[in-house]
Amino acid sequence: MLFNSYEFIFLFLPITWFFYFYLNNKRLTELSKGFLVLSSLFFYSWWNIIYLPLILISMSFNYTIGSSLTKNHKNSIKKPILTFGIIANLSLLGYFKYSDFFISNINNTVGTNIPLLHLALPLAISFFTFQQIAYLVDSYKKETHEYNFLNYSLFVTFFPQLIAGPIVHHKEMMPQFANKRNKIKIYKNIATGIFIFTIGLFKKVAIADTFAIWATQGFDHAITLNLLEAWSTSLSYSFQLYFDFSGYTDMAIGAALLFNIKLPINFNSPYKALDIQDFWRRWHMTLSRFLRDYIYIPLGGNRRGNYRTYTNIMATFILGGLWHGAGWTFLFWGFLHGIALSIHRLWGKFGFKLNKVIAWVITFNFVNITWIFFRAKEWSDTLKIFKGMFVVDELQMINPIIISMIFLGFFITLFFKNSIQKKYVFTILPAIFYGILFTVSIYIIRIGDKSEFLYFNF
Repeated sequence: MLFNSYEFIFLFLPITWFFYFYLNNKRLTELSKGFLVLSSLFFYSWWNIIYLPLILISMSFNYTIGSSLTKNHKNSIKKPILTFGIIANLSLLGYFKYSDFFISNINNTVGTNIPLLHLALPLAISFFTFQQIAYLVDSYKKETHEYNFLNYSLFVTFFPQLIAGPIVHHKEMMPQFANKRNKIKIYKNIATGIFIFTIGLFKKVAIADTFAIWATQGFDHAITLNLLEAWSTSLSYSFQLYFDFSGYTDMAIGAALLFNIKLPINFNSPYKALDIQDFWRRWHMTLSRFLRDYIYIPLGGNRRGNYRTYTNIMATFILGGLWHGAGWTFLFWGFLHGIALSIHRLWGKFGFKLNKVIAWVITFNFVNITWIFFRAKEWSDTLKIFKGMFVVDELQMINPIIISMIFLGFFITLFFKNSIQKKYVFTILPAIFYGILFTVSIYIIRIGDKSEFLYFNF
């Protein structure tokens, strides 16, 4: 079920909200939790019910392992339990997400003809796997206190963050569900949640999906591209991805806020970044946090000398690239970001500084160019785009609407506040404004095709 669908907006969300607070109002707290878990599982299985047992088995397994880790075992016992839990989670993810990638590479390298499995990627498996690995590590460190499977199920399945994040920690979520004040309707949260959800909906259906048309045309359909076409294609994808993921994040935060739950900020105007490190502090912030806390720091972080520091940075971002997709283009995208972060770190050691405008131009163009590898289905697609961008051939005018939208994209991303930073005023004029945005978005959904969010594919 898509956030940008009539089924979600007019049926699932209001019905779930109404019965959740109705049960809480009757002081049926455990029943309200159970209802929210069942609703979230229904939301998850709407795409394909065949994968419902997978998430149930995954939750049961990780809850059992996590409960074992919270007991007062010796480290000699707890470490093997944690290792087993992490390997089991990664094996499940690897089987569904990377089997065909590894088989095809073995076939190409050795000359074998092992048949591909052609497994459909279970929805959200990358997100709920990472979230549960974090739970296991936190349990090992005695940072969790969870002995109730219902609470754990709610932590994993809460529908606003289930499909594409943010990747949340147990300690961020469960105290909020346990807070008695959050069991009653808070009208300020309801109004703010609706406003933020509306902004995200508009970003997705009116802006991201418009850029998607031109990005798809350039990447997937055009045989050759001239200079202007190639740059408009790459920028269209950069803005499509920005507004698509930003829109999803807003809608997730807004939907959660209706239930008085505050999700962690996951997106903070990343195209304003003045260096690549700042970009990763703003883009998919909870994934960056996970990579830092559960890969980079355990590898040694910056505590074991310069060589190990740069090696750890590269390993972290190559694995981050692989997490996004089973393909060499994703690995190369992660490699390039690892190189950029290493150069940034080395640059800082020498105390060099750049003019802010120059720093922004370099950072944005690096991000824009590397997104090409992120989007390309084949290496030939990257070559097609790069040839058009950097080999001046013939110049042909492109649709002025595309140029106008690209300028609009720059204007919004650079000069508007992030939706989470805005102060919402609950008066008639803002209500009319958001009502117009919502009406326009609903009309666009009615006349167009509903599209999935890009991060659903990861």
